Amino acid sequence: MSLPGQLTGKAGELLEICLLHGVTLATAESCTGGLVAAALTAIPGSSRVVERGFVTYSNQAKHGMVGVPEALIENHGAVSAEVARSMAEGALIHSNADISLSITGIAGPDGGTPAKPVGTVHIAAAQRGAVTLHRAFRFEGDRDSVREQSALAAMELAIERICSFRR
Repeated sequence: MSLPGQLTGKAGELLEICLLHGVTLATAESCTGGLVAAALTAIPGSSRVVERGFVTYSNQAKHGMVGVPEALIENHGAVSAEVARSMAEGALIHSNADISLSITGIAGPDGGTPAKPVGTVHIAAAQRGAVTLHRAFRFEGDRDSVREQSALAAMELAIERICSFRR
């Protein structure tokens, strides 16, 4: 599988920053289906950083694998800030990683609503001992483009989380 150059470049940057700061990483991905984990693990030596990846595509997987409360999904929807934060925090709880990132969204071409159109994506980055960061996006483009933009934004948020954390 060949990944776009932008993904590989951003993955390399994230791996370098993780190594510099001595942190390991877990991912919890929904609409990207493991794209971030794939970009990271495509790089030799990534095993020093990548602890594990969860592909939580269904609501049941979000609940079963990373502990997102079913009531949170029912009350806010799977594509929400609350669920993204819960996914990231759950990935930390269910791993040995120091930092985690999560992505939940609507990549399209269907599945959108007026309130949450195709391209709506929520990303969160959690770190042990720090406040979980969250960003909401409305990406344009086709399914592949939304997924790629989501993966890039998630890696950027992870970099922000790592670089802003003070021990």
